[in-house]
Amino acid sequence: MTDIAGGRLHGKADGGYHAAAMNNNTSHSQGGALKIVVIGGSGLIGSRLVTNLRLLGHNVFAASPSAGVNTVTGEGLAKALEGAQVVVDVANSPSFEDGPVMEFFQKSGRNLLAAEAAAGVKHHVALSVVGTERLLASGYFRAKLEQERLIKASPVPFTIVRATQFFEFVKVIAHGGAVGDSVRLPPAMMQPIFSDDVAALLAGITVGAPANGTIEIAGPDRIPQDELIREFFRATGDTRPVITDPGAIYFGVKIDDRSLTPGAGARLGPTRFKDWLGRLAKAA
Repeated sequence: MTDIAGGRLHGKADGGYHAAAMNNNTSHSQGGALKIVVIGGSGLIGSRLVTNLRLLGHNVFAASPSAGVNTVTGEGLAKALEGAQVVVDVANSPSFEDGPVMEFFQKSGRNLLAAEAAAGVKHHVALSVVGTERLLASGYFRAKLEQERLIKASPVPFTIVRATQFFEFVKVIAHGGAVGDSVRLPPAMMQPIFSDDVAALLAGITVGAPANGTIEIAGPDRIPQDELIREFFRATGDTRPVITDPGAIYFGVKIDDRSLTPGAGARLGPTRFKDWLGRLAKAA
């Protein structure tokens, strides 16, 4: 899961997304409005999360380098976190190369967690990836696991939210499997999730009590990766054949049915992939 997908696909279920967030609204929010800082607040998930939290009545600051907050250098962190009860980190590395991505999550994580401890933040929420510990052949996932390690070692109460791949990432999956005029992909199972559902579930977790552990979130349906892309191609008119290849890799990693799917007890978003595809086709 990465935050490099395309723009938002608007649907008619916003009330449902916000209701999902409200259903998880516990503990902290009972004391009134919270000051919440969203790191990466202008990205795909961050912008939706900021909207959801504001609709729930909270004071939300969307932090990003363009807003004067840089977690890698520490610039603007202390000021942004003044009076904050909750910080949500949905920022992503600008590079997925092994060295730079590890440096990003190490520096960002250390700076952010130290600033939170100094500011008295009561809940650190971080968006991570389902299957991170099963994908360590990838430098990106090694870096995400290091991010999680830093969070667990910090004195700040926390919740790590691991999400499955986003629907919006299907184009990138197809591009990664392209070989000539066809696409070769493994039949490994996935359980992708709509980004709006990620933001709604994340909002509910954000205003709840810290889990001091990990919560998994996913979409409602499991589907083989090769079939996921076939359905996407049918909906978008892409005529390239999708070839099932059990040996095909997923961004440098060989995967199986457990690699990208959550365990028992995952919280599920309501939006089905076929319904999202239907909206995508209508919007085209």
